[in-house]
Amino acid sequence: MSTYPVLQHGPKTYKVNVTVAGGQLVEPDSTTGKVKVATAGSLKVLGVALLDASPDGSGNNLSFGTNRPETSVAKGCEVRVTYAANCAFGAKLIAGATGQVTPAGATPDALTVVGQCTEPAGVLAGAVARAWIY
Repeated sequence: MSTYPVLQHGPKTYKVNVTVAGGQLVEPDSTTGKVKVATAGSLKVLGVALLDASPDGSGNNLSFGTNRPETSVAKGCEVRVTYAANCAFGAKLIAGATGQVTPAGATPDALTVVGQCTEPAGVLAGAVARAWIY
């Protein structure tokens, strides 16, 4: 039997069930089969949304400013994300509130770690900066 990778030409794309902004961590919504903004300490983070997206039926489809109903979700790359708390260069990251990242602390639970701070000077709370998302 042969098998082929599902992901051949770029990041996986998912429909959203809530409005998602590019740069937010996302997780599956078990009731709809779509993705939503990740919650603090989530064990189910799929990666980081690359595009703004809104659920089907929201907005005006004739408007060029309307968000798409799906977003590309990336992992295994360095992206710009919002930090919920001050973070040192090299610190492990977990999901924070509203899809942000936050430092994992001194003894992180390996199941909740989603990445690592790659901003050389560190990051202040609320700032948008680089992170490697696993």
